[in-house]
Amino acid sequence: MHARKARMAELSEGFIALPGGAGTLEEIFEIWTWGQLGFHNKPAGFLNVSGYYDGLARFLDHTVEAAFVKAVHRDMLTFSDDPEVLIKTMAAYQAPVAEKWLERLEL
Repeated sequence: MHARKARMAELSEGFIALPGGAGTLEEIFEIWTWGQLGFHNKPAGFLNVSGYYDGLARFLDHTVEAAFVKAVHRDMLTFSDDPEVLIKTMAAYQAPVAEKWLERLEL
């Protein structure tokens, strides 16, 4: 599974999660984590069909409010119910500086 995801990450220009289950969430969250760590600078988004990911978006906002996730990292994930808007937003994506990656380089 890890080798398949690594290859997917290597070949992709960005990542979009369609409505799905545990495997979909695991894949997009691993990609998000890799972005936070500076392993890639590619966008990740959720196609929020019929509000499928509304609860997840609220939960991620809560993680920022509870100080478990930095706002800059939450902002790395895009949610839209419109595929064209999602793709345009992702095309304009600018990755934040990965502080964790820089910290590791300084060790």
